[in-house]
Amino acid sequence: GDSGAGTSRRAETAARQGRALGHQNSPGAAAAAVSAPERLRAAAWEAMAPQGKVYRGSVKDFPGFDANQDAEALYNAMKGFGSDKEAILDLITSRSNKQRVEICQAYKSLYGKDLIADLKYELTGKFERLIVSLMRPPAYGDAKEIKDAISGIGTDEKCLIEILASRTNQEIHDLVAAYKDAYERDLEADIVGDTSGHFKKMLVVLLQGAREEDDVVSEDLVEQDAKDLLEAGELKWGTDEAQFIYILGRRSRQHLRLVFDEYLKIAGKPIERSIRGELSGDFEKLMLAVVKCIRSKAEYFAERLYKAMKGLGTRDNTLIRIMVSRSEIDMLDIREVFRTKYDKSLYNMIKEDTSGEYKKALLKLCGGDDDAAGEFFPEAAQVAYRMWELSAVKVELRGTVQPAGDFNDDGDAQVLRKAMKGLGTDEGAIIEVVTKRSNAQRQQILKAYKAHYGRMSPIPTLSYPFFSLMLPQLVCPCRSSWGLNPQTLLQDLMADLKSELSGSLAKLILGLMLTPAQYDAKQLRKAVEGAGTDESVLIEIMATRNNQEIRAINEAYQEAYHKSLEDDLSSDTSGHFKRILVSLALGNRDEGPENLTQAHEDAKVVAETLKLADVSSNDSSDSLETRFLSILCTRSYPHLRRVFQEFIKMTNHDVEHAIKKRMSGDVRDAFVAIVRSVKNKPAFFADKLYKSMKGAGTDERTLTRIMISRSEIDLFNIRGEFIDLFDKSLHHMIEKDTSGDYRKALLALCGGED
Repeated sequence: GDSGAGTSRRAETAARQGRALGHQNSPGAAAAAVSAPERLRAAAWEAMAPQGKVYRGSVKDFPGFDANQDAEALYNAMKGFGSDKEAILDLITSRSNKQRVEICQAYKSLYGKDLIADLKYELTGKFERLIVSLMRPPAYGDAKEIKDAISGIGTDEKCLIEILASRTNQEIHDLVAAYKDAYERDLEADIVGDTSGHFKKMLVVLLQGAREEDDVVSEDLVEQDAKDLLEAGELKWGTDEAQFIYILGRRSRQHLRLVFDEYLKIAGKPIERSIRGELSGDFEKLMLAVVKCIRSKAEYFAERLYKAMKGLGTRDNTLIRIMVSRSEIDMLDIREVFRTKYDKSLYNMIKEDTSGEYKKALLKLCGGDDDAAGEFFPEAAQVAYRMWELSAVKVELRGTVQPAGDFNDDGDAQVLRKAMKGLGTDEGAIIEVVTKRSNAQRQQILKAYKAHYGRMSPIPTLSYPFFSLMLPQLVCPCRSSWGLNPQTLLQDLMADLKSELSGSLAKLILGLMLTPAQYDAKQLRKAVEGAGTDESVLIEIMATRNNQEIRAINEAYQEAYHKSLEDDLSSDTSGHFKRILVSLALGNRDEGPENLTQAHEDAKVVAETLKLADVSSNDSSDSLETRFLSILCTRSYPHLRRVFQEFIKMTNHDVEHAIKKRMSGDVRDAFVAIVRSVKNKPAFFADKLYKSMKGAGTDERTLTRIMISRSEIDLFNIRGEFIDLFDKSLHHMIEKDTSGDYRKALLALCGGED
């Protein structure tokens, strides 16, 4: 753009992304927060990037290095029968790449042999691949990875995406030259011959290594690019992929970060969500990788490493490639993001997921265990602090079920009656009516159904506690003229639905017909009655409902079961867990703003309770625990956010991580649920929904409960968090993990594919 018309925004960006922990409520942070929650999240990760030329690799030059001596040590380690793998891995992982190249040269001078060839001969499997990869210069390592990705049958698109989306201009130029030198082939020609469509076009653009590098940004051009991206996708019938390719493939990192901020403001959604909606296949994955690398390469690689090791099996090629390629660039940043984002250290995940010399070599490249006592990282704490800053941003909560515009309770009652009349049941008609009406409208349908079809089959109230609970709303206004006892009207729409539907669909539809308070009360009752207690349900409901919702649940519970919720919780739980639930059941959480002075004192109590305070308290252990419980169960959400930020400043730890490390069982789970609810309630529910469907089998009780209870509150927000957290849509996962009419009803509640 025209630099004369533009404005340098380096100072503004640095202030927004690199603010010290002690500066609270600064104008820059407030502006960033108010305009864009997602922007602050990205900036939090980016804040970890070092300013200036600070070395962030885990492997450094070995002091007192002697290439000839090391070459001799490796020769001796491979001489004779067998090889000393321990000596090989210790030496190679403790030398920088530049030093390893010198060792290769010295080895050839001393012994007339190729060191890499000897290593290949002596070592095997994953360990061999890792050690040999370390011996290649970075550009030749990338060239080898790309050659393997496009050779033979099929293409490893993920490898192409990772390398070309993340490398700098200079790294791309070196890669192209290394490929030509090693294979006597043109890299661009090989990629063009092995890929197609817009995916190919974007790869070719990236291969030019021509991304702008000027950090002086034109504000006018930022606004224009954001507008062009919006018009190329969301506002266009079809998608103008060329515009996405040009802007995302050519503009500087600094410029694009500001474009993403501007896009969020004008589109009302992050650029990632638009890319998922407008693009598809490998092209979509490539563009998402580019955006992630623009925002934070450390977060991108942390996510790639996590996915390489989570679940059954390990993607060793990905694990090796990243551990080798980032070991002298930004491994410390990746480690910090990994620990903060996934609640465990990269070191521990490698340790749990690999074995033998392969594991030992990877752990040496990792460079340290961030979970080890005393290893606290200010940068990771800064990210956690900014995450709490983000949580204070007011986001409009939206459900996916809205009141029907042309609502006719009599007409809906007739549709439902017809769907259940005669042989067979029209489940589709029932789903269409029940899932497309608000809860208030469903209550009107119940009344209309009673007025038209109420039958005179007396049923004892105690057999159907929730039917009796709903009786005042359900009985026809003209009942007195009929001369009927209200107890004869209990066999109504609820009873008909119960007799006509079955299994998971019945539980979902019947749950939707109850009021929110009635439904929560019923779930709590099920959690405490009979043998055993479902603590996870108690925690989920009690830790996430506001005062008004808790009080309504108490009333519904008393009316349905003729005893108080508090009594049932007290008789069915014990110890600190009981005290937490009883405190939450009172519905007395403060609703005022934060009090900074009190927040500082509360943070000290939290730190002392979790044994992270610098100074000891005079309070007894029991007194501290009581005060800790009171703080988490009775302070307002805005106040708790400030408490948790003060806690980070005092201890360099995030409160959620500290609770998980220092507490156990139901008490830990309850406090973590409260903290996560304060931080980001939609993300809390997105995580529970994901866990209910991942792996073998489906936890339909949890899936049903959350889809019902959040459908008119924040399910739209939950969908957004779901796709951001797990890189797949809630709609897609429900579609894949459920079936039949139950799936149809869940997808209707979900409200759309993201």
